[in-house]
Amino acid sequence: MKFVIIGGDAAGMSAAMEIVRNVESPNITTLEQTAIYSYGQCGLPYVVDGRIPSTDDLIARSVDAFRDKYAIDARIHHQVTNIDTKKRIVYGDDFEVPYDKLLIATGASPLIPNWKNRQLKGIHTIKTIPQMHALLKDNAQAQHVTVIGGGYIGLEMAEVLTAAGKQVTLVQRGAQLANMLDTDMVDIVHKEAERQNVIVRLNTEVTGFKGDDVVEYVVTSQGDIATDLVIAAIGVAPSTGFVDQHIARAKNGAIIVDAHMQTSVENVYAAGDCATHYNRIKAQNDYIPLGTTANKQGRIAGLNMAGKFARFKGVVGTSILKFFDYTIGVTGLNEKAAKALHIPYVVYQYEGNHIASYYPNVKPLQIKMLVHQHTERILGVQIIGEVGVDKRIDVVATALSNQMTLSDLLDLDLAYAPPFNGVWDALQHVAKRNSKID
Repeated sequence: MKFVIIGGDAAGMSAAMEIVRNVESPNITTLEQTAIYSYGQCGLPYVVDGRIPSTDDLIARSVDAFRDKYAIDARIHHQVTNIDTKKRIVYGDDFEVPYDKLLIATGASPLIPNWKNRQLKGIHTIKTIPQMHALLKDNAQAQHVTVIGGGYIGLEMAEVLTAAGKQVTLVQRGAQLANMLDTDMVDIVHKEAERQNVIVRLNTEVTGFKGDDVVEYVVTSQGDIATDLVIAAIGVAPSTGFVDQHIARAKNGAIIVDAHMQTSVENVYAAGDCATHYNRIKAQNDYIPLGTTANKQGRIAGLNMAGKFARFKGVVGTSILKFFDYTIGVTGLNEKAAKALHIPYVVYQYEGNHIASYYPNVKPLQIKMLVHQHTERILGVQIIGEVGVDKRIDVVATALSNQMTLSDLLDLDLAYAPPFNGVWDALQHVAKRNSKID
């Protein structure tokens, strides 16, 4: 049995390791288009201001470790250009590899629209270690940096660039930053950006760039922005352009997979940012590219390729973000998503404390909870605060995974001591105030 895996990062190598653990002396070939395997992409922004000293610190296992310790034929600089699913052969410009079972784990690529003069030097995206090295080289001399996009990466980059002593302009096409939040929750984010001297340009569309050889201006619908460096962080798209036409894909190009990570073609699997992700709240396929999901889907794919029976139960849409002194946590549905699904819901908002109100250094938590209008099933939560967001968002993620109702929160046996919580957790206060128990 010959196992071939396209992609040497989170999903791909999680799968490879499960095959190693469950198949005696497996024949595994991995094809990675770069020279780097198995690294933490989500840590890349924090190299900019030195919080993480080097990109080397992000590498979990080296190529040599996979080769020498696990006997994986881990190849580098192998970019796949085509798959023949009938002949069961993977092709590149100068190689071909036959397979019995194939995993596609090629991740996603940063989006770059057809902006005028986008080829100018000094315009960067951030997804890989080589891209970060190129950014660090240009960033050393830059005084002003323009970040295009106010999502997760854009906000993180605004923070680390400011911490590195740069003047940052954050350009957002829409009317708010942090689109994972509802409009009535985002004011804290806007005020924090202002407090940290980040220049925010909302309702501003980028159309191109100016400069002789290196970017000097960002051309927008609201005028030109003088800059030394540009970071485009407007999102990603699944890296699936090479995929065989027989493999079904969603509208955005993500490979459609079932609970076993099986594609529409027998013995071909997909996992991670190049695949769909089943959303347990929506009860349908979704696309939420996150490292946690990639590792989980890779594990499930590897187990099934090894002959085990494993199911990916899905995601509930949990994410968390640090933006200067605040933490932003979301899980489940926001109002936009609930309306799109025609789900009847009610909204409960509450300002609570992260610990007991009488304990020193108590900090507020802004909580917004969506609950099904008829069943009281929790649909989603957004939380913003300086401290304590992470533990609450994980509690709600667990509640969502178990289809809990608002009143069910009152029965949770959550940890309590004044330095860590109030006798009733802030989430339970939402339930106490609003639950309609018969």
